[in-house]
Amino acid sequence: MRTTLTLDPDVAERLASEARRTGKSFKSLVNDAIRLGLGLTGRQPKASRFSVEPHSLGLRPGIDPDRLNQLVDELEVEAVARTLER
Repeated sequence: MRTTLTLDPDVAERLASEARRTGKSFKSLVNDAIRLGLGLTGRQPKASRFSVEPHSLGLRPGIDPDRLNQLVDELEVEAVARTLER
């Protein structure tokens, strides 16, 4: 439906600023703001089901991936100790 709106200057400036920031059209922003004000945005579109696909890390048995940072720290300490011994 086509209609004429008279906006207060502060509202018009805020909508124009938001249009520049988001790249959305002025018309789209006005419609979104009116929907929000009327409480018509409460229905969210149903999101697609989220699924996780596991992947093998290729670690050998006995290697705990949660302790790899500890291993890196130990190797760094050994490297620093070797350089200090020289």
